[in-house]
Amino acid sequence: MLAKRIIPCLDIKNGRTVKGVNFLGLRDAGDPVELAVRYSEEGADELVFLDITATNEKRKTLIDLVREISRNITIPFTVGGGIKAADEIGDLLAAGADKVSLNSAIVVNPGLISEAAARFGSQCVVAAIDARLRPESPADAPHWHIFTRSGTYDTGLDAIDWVKEVTRRGAGEILLTSMDKDGTKSGYDIPLLRAVSAAVSLPLIASGGAGTIAHCIEAIKDGTADAVLAASIFHFKEIEIPDLKQQVSDAGIPVRL
Repeated sequence: MLAKRIIPCLDIKNGRTVKGVNFLGLRDAGDPVELAVRYSEEGADELVFLDITATNEKRKTLIDLVREISRNITIPFTVGGGIKAADEIGDLLAAGADKVSLNSAIVVNPGLISEAAARFGSQCVVAAIDARLRPESPADAPHWHIFTRSGTYDTGLDAIDWVKEVTRRGAGEILLTSMDKDGTKSGYDIPLLRAVSAAVSLPLIASGGAGTIAHCIEAIKDGTADAVLAASIFHFKEIEIPDLKQQVSDAGIPVRL
């Protein structure tokens, strides 16, 4: 079994790391470069940087900040936010990103996935998916819709249909965020993780809801996630990455210690 990954996430607004609940009520969480360096030194497996207001503000990702972070860390680095074209992906990779996370743009233009995969390789293309449970869906047959524009727009797309589409078009990985769980610290959305994992075979990063070490273990064991992503529990040192890795390992899950 491949080692499971622990991934801190930097949600960036106005050049600062922020964190909210259900995509709302953002509060400052620190300097992104300082946090990135800390996570690299603490043994995080990867780092995700999401410029969360770039799409709504109709601007490109903060490339200078991407470049500065990449110069100061030694772990793989995924960047997302406001990316609309393959040339922009090339610019971010040249600035030091190892992968790019595509969300709103690929809903508008799914062909961007195929173009990016062809030019840079599927291993560089992460399909970021923000999903919310449809309140009218029955408990025994849940359905989730895909949201874009930082969770403000309901696309009407079914989440499971969409993960199959991004897989078919050449994405190399899925970053799956439960909007219902985001920032709540109540645990990952296990039914959503299971449904996506059953639908496609791409590596799956679980996002949204981490509050305890037990939640991370559950996402991997019960939700069959290949990686767990979290933000506030790391930013505010509620959980230390070495402690998390040790307990995940003690639970019989392979990780890089």
